[in-house]
Amino acid sequence: MTTKLDEITLEPVAGLPGKRVQHREEVETAILREAVRLFAERGFEGTPIAEVAERAGLSKQNLMYYFPTKQSLYKRVLDDVLDDWLARMASLADPDQDPADVLRAYVAAKLRFSREQPLASRVYAMEVIGGAKMYGEQIRHRVVPLLRQDIAVFERWIADGKIAPVNATHLLFAVWAMTQSYADFSAQMTLVLGREELDARDFEEAERMITTMVLSCLN
Repeated sequence: MTTKLDEITLEPVAGLPGKRVQHREEVETAILREAVRLFAERGFEGTPIAEVAERAGLSKQNLMYYFPTKQSLYKRVLDDVLDDWLARMASLADPDQDPADVLRAYVAAKLRFSREQPLASRVYAMEVIGGAKMYGEQIRHRVVPLLRQDIAVFERWIADGKIAPVNATHLLFAVWAMTQSYADFSAQMTLVLGREELDARDFEEAERMITTMVLSCLN
C-alpha cells in the first residue's frame, strides 16, 4: 500500500532546512501535476479543489496549506507555463546572432514544449480562449514587453540588411499558433492521422515544415 502525501506532509521533516524545502517542493510538484491534468480536462470552473487534493494524496485542508485558494493554484500553473514560454522567447532578443539560427532554435524549443508539456499548454490556451479573464494582466505585463524587445531585434536585422522587411509581430503570432497547435489541437491531429498520439516523427516533420515556412519570410 502506498503512503499518501497527506500522511507525511504534516509531520516535521528532520535534519537541515534544505530537506524541508525539498519536501515542500515534492508536495507542490504532486499537487501541480494533478492540477494541470484536471484544469486541462475541465477548465478552471469545472475543477474541484477537493479532487485535486484527492488525486495528489492529500486532504483538501492540507492542499490549501500550500495553495490557499483554487485561484492561487490556477495562477501557479499558468505562471509555470508562462515562465517556460518566455524563457524560450527571450532567446530571440539577441541581434548579434544569425537570424536563421535564432528562429530555428525558437521553433524547435516551442515544439519541444508542446511535446513535453501538452497539458500545461492546453490550460494556458483555455484561459486565453476564454478571454484571459483571470490571467490577462499577467500576460499584458510580461508578454508585451518581451514581444517589443523581440520586434526591436527584427527591426535591427532589417536595418542591417540581414533579413527582408517583415511584420515581426504577425510572424511571431504565426509561430506561436503553428507550434502550440501540436499540443492544444493534438486530438484533432491524431483523429485525422488515425492514431492515438503524435510521435517523434510528427514533431520532426513539423519542425522542418514550420522552420522552412518561417525562414522563407526572411529572404
